[in-house]
Amino acid sequence: MPASQSRARARDRNNVLNRAEFLSLNQPPKGGPEPRSSGRKASGPSAQPPPAGDGARERRQSQQLPEEDCMQLNPSFKGIAFNSLLAIDICMSKRLGVCAGRAASWASARSMVKLIGITGHGIPWIGGTILCLVKSSTLAGQEVLMNLLLALLLDVVTVAGVQKLIKRRGPYETSPSLLDYLTMDVYAFPAGHASRAAMVSKFFLSHLVLAVPLRVLLVLWALCVGLSRVMIGRHHVTDVLSGFVIGYLQFRLVELVWMPSSTCQMLISAW
Repeated sequence: MPASQSRARARDRNNVLNRAEFLSLNQPPKGGPEPRSSGRKASGPSAQPPPAGDGARERRQSQQLPEEDCMQLNPSFKGIAFNSLLAIDICMSKRLGVCAGRAASWASARSMVKLIGITGHGIPWIGGTILCLVKSSTLAGQEVLMNLLLALLLDVVTVAGVQKLIKRRGPYETSPSLLDYLTMDVYAFPAGHASRAAMVSKFFLSHLVLAVPLRVLLVLWALCVGLSRVMIGRHHVTDVLSGFVIGYLQFRLVELVWMPSSTCQMLISAW
């Protein structure tokens, strides 16, 4: 008996859990959860379990929210391509805007570049066409000039309508001139000077007999007008390219509704 008691005391001394720093592990936690009673459940609205429909609805919402977030954070391929092309367009337009302000690299040539752009403005072309129409004495000349006037008016209305619809700003904060306000050419897309230059050059190439050097100069003039609008920071590159396309489409439309000489004489006499 004494030997067994001494061995039990030795085991108790060697037990790590009997040390003072570990005595709290052997004691039951205070304020622990009370044992569940097996009695009857309390009645009342607070004791009712939530309906199964709400839990299913919450699970569906938790499954749908990540998918919606993924759709917002992962745009489609078309959106990525469009944004990339738009960024390239803005970058190129800002690099080509060398006459956009007084502190630009080609600020000294700004007046000359603006003068090139004025050659494609609608007011000088409409006024010059009316003046030539009044001075013309041949039926063929009056027919060509009346259809040219129709094309110019169509260009002003089309460009003003599309610009009012899109309302795109230029790459630089440049205010439109007085002539631009007269023709309602106050926004960037499409470039009205570019559409007018493309339409007029194609019109002259189709209805006037010109030598080859003059035909080349006419095409170069249209390109210079479009480039000048980018250089002064008024339009983006895509604005000018879209203007060229719109100008060509306007020429094709005027060709389809070409007014004969009799109609032109009737309009001239009524005017």
